Amino acid sequence: MLQNLTIQNYSLIEDLDLSPSPHFNIITGETGAGKSIMLGAVGLLLGKRADTKVLLNEENKCIIEGVFQIGNYALQGLFEANDLDYSDTCIIRREVSSAGKSRAFVNDTPVTLEILKKLGDYLMDVHSQHDTLLLGSMMYQLSLLDSFVSHPESIHAYQQVFKKYKSLQHLLKEKETMLNELQLQADYNQYIYTELHEASLSSGEMEEKESSLKKIEHAEDIKQKLGAAGKSISAEQGVLSVLQVSNKQLQSIKQWSPAYETLAERFQSVYVELKDLEAELEAESEKVEYNPQLIAPLEERLNKIYSLLKKHRVQTVEELLAIQESLEGKVVSLEQLQQELANIKKESDMAYNTVLMQAKRISESRKKAIPVFEKEVKGLLKELAMPDATLRIELGEEEPSLSGIDSIRMLFSANKGIAPGELKSVASGGEFSRLMLAIKYVLTNKVALPTIIFDEIDTGISGEVSIKMGKMIREMSKEHQVIVITHLPQIASMGDKHYFVYKDISGKRSVSRMKELNSKERVSEIAKMIGGENPSSAAMTNAKEMLAAQ
Repeated sequence: MLQNLTIQNYSLIEDLDLSPSPHFNIITGETGAGKSIMLGAVGLLLGKRADTKVLLNEENKCIIEGVFQIGNYALQGLFEANDLDYSDTCIIRREVSSAGKSRAFVNDTPVTLEILKKLGDYLMDVHSQHDTLLLGSMMYQLSLLDSFVSHPESIHAYQQVFKKYKSLQHLLKEKETMLNELQLQADYNQYIYTELHEASLSSGEMEEKESSLKKIEHAEDIKQKLGAAGKSISAEQGVLSVLQVSNKQLQSIKQWSPAYETLAERFQSVYVELKDLEAELEAESEKVEYNPQLIAPLEERLNKIYSLLKKHRVQTVEELLAIQESLEGKVVSLEQLQQELANIKKESDMAYNTVLMQAKRISESRKKAIPVFEKEVKGLLKELAMPDATLRIELGEEEPSLSGIDSIRMLFSANKGIAPGELKSVASGGEFSRLMLAIKYVLTNKVALPTIIFDEIDTGISGEVSIKMGKMIREMSKEHQVIVITHLPQIASMGDKHYFVYKDISGKRSVSRMKELNSKERVSEIAKMIGGENPSSAAMTNAKEMLAAQ
């Protein structure tokens, strides 16, 4: 419900402040006075785009602010989904700067126009006599029918399942793309992986094999030189013999001086080290063996390694092992992805079956409600002087969507003997207005409707029909806030509050202004609507009677 609306520096509106009744509000005024301008400002508040042309004074920014009471609309989920602070009192503000930059705020939090539009759909329903496009929308028609059925919990549960199904479908498509990409290289990867795996490579292997091969190829030279080095140590006149004599001499004098003792110890260490070196040289010499039969296997193995290095353009066995590990991961990933894809497909199929099951239940509820909905709307149209009007709703079946498996067609005929057809093709402005009012009236007790603004819904209507229409709107206003822009005195007399829009030409430029009429001013305005600018006493009396009858 709209509690307060302020408009500053918008088109011809300099400053407007409106605090409507929670029930039935009337707005009247001459054509061109600014009623439609006010609706344009409301449109900005509900997320429509703006430019600098909306500014009355181009040096100042335009500000439009609406204060709404939303406690009955169950919008906590919408606020939470968009990271907005929720309060039963919601303040929406729209600003347009002189540079054309537009900003929107919900409870002082900046929001996008998309979020503003989503929220606006729950807060205000602006209905124009020319607004046939909305009622012609399948989604809107289904929403009207669902509001009549009153099954929001079923719709919400279905939409959650459908969103899960669509999410799984999206994931399935992603995984299928990944799998196709992997499969394009799968055979090649498998071949390379198998080749490296069967090669049984090990870190440091190439260096070890190269060293072994060199030892065999140079065995005689190695053995001869190791032996020569050993003899130079152990021969009768070798190093050890000479050191042994010197060592005995130092050992005999070491007690005479700490310095001699140190030298003796060092000499002893050298002697021991040479003895060890002699033993190792002998051991290494014994290991050296020239065996031509070992050369071929080593060369074959090294040639295999060299071939793999060249093939993969790397320098070391370690790099080949890294490639093997990477390919192993891809081969395993392919197998895992195939299994994962199968699992997602299974889950998606189950979700689809659940979607179908719940959608069929919703469809059955809609089908059961259609005859009652058609009957109630037809009864109201009869009261609005359309006794031969027919509304027929047809449901067809289609692939599941967010709204279910139903396609819908609302077919209408206002005249006897004329087959019902698409609304936009068969309904005149007045007929469409009455149909829309009848539908909104039928929904009054079914759902928490937003603030409804009827913009000249009475076009093409007069006399007794306008009285019935006014009574119908007044009945709606007992449960829902209604704002009606009208030219008919019969309807204007039924409102709880009456606002008058006029052009003020007292300044340098014309501006639109609005004021709430008191009882006396209201009589005068309704009398002018009856009898023109200078109403007769009869028109004044008639106006008083109209107001008194409410």
